[in-house]
Amino acid sequence: MKFVGAHVSIAGGVQNAPINAAAINAKAFALFTKNQRQWEAKPYEPAQIEAFRFECDRLGFAADHILPHGSYLMNLGAPEEESLARSRSALIDEMERCAALGLTALNFHPGSHKNVVSPEECIARISESVNVALDRTRDVTAVIENTAGQGSNLGFRFEHLAAIIDRVEDKTRVGVCLDTCHLFASGYDLRDQAAYERTTGEFDRIVGFKYLRGVHLNDAKAPLDSKLDRHESIGKGTIGIEAFRLIMNDPRMDDVPLILETIDESIWDKEIKALYSLQAR
Repeated sequence: MKFVGAHVSIAGGVQNAPINAAAINAKAFALFTKNQRQWEAKPYEPAQIEAFRFECDRLGFAADHILPHGSYLMNLGAPEEESLARSRSALIDEMERCAALGLTALNFHPGSHKNVVSPEECIARISESVNVALDRTRDVTAVIENTAGQGSNLGFRFEHLAAIIDRVEDKTRVGVCLDTCHLFASGYDLRDQAAYERTTGEFDRIVGFKYLRGVHLNDAKAPLDSKLDRHESIGKGTIGIEAFRLIMNDPRMDDVPLILETIDESIWDKEIKALYSLQAR
């Protein structure tokens, strides 16, 4: 079964996220656990936690279909020790926030070498960041998102993801989120069945679908291998609708959150409906 949703707002309190998701007929959702552009945030009030859990239960959202997104400030492969320590503390804090809400995963971008250290050293730092966070937390899986290949960010090749996972000590608590726009921007084609099978086959061979914990469903503004992270509405970009039809009919995508991050949130309800309409009957 497919669980399609969107990255919804937490304005007015984290407890509003499931309400916002239900309003667009989502079966899954993503959220930020705090303001994604600030390092620090107050702990949740017990009433907020209780209200979030209550709304998730009331509206039928299971923890496995909710994929929180980590702060964009974190660089878990940072070459500077101060930045690295701050990023690791932020990762631990966000995983603890997930645990408080009863959630089981946190999705985040891996990190950047900033042309200061080698990619290999950066990957080692990212893996160690994950190990530190997993050692300090419980019950929450670290979910690494593939990137578009912009700048000095790592994670745009399946080999990067595999190398990070290989160094993570507790492999039961590490996973991957695939972003379709990022895949396309980094050179992985999805536009027809042959291309889709090549890309998903390569992912399975190098990383493994056993690590898939979520998918971000985004069309792209830029062409294949552009290295530009520019999202577009489903079917209106350079990827095209066929890729999303293939995803919606791929049993390997069952039971994980399929999350829209497309550019026009006013049509998310229509996009969700359109995606479900692509399923073979």
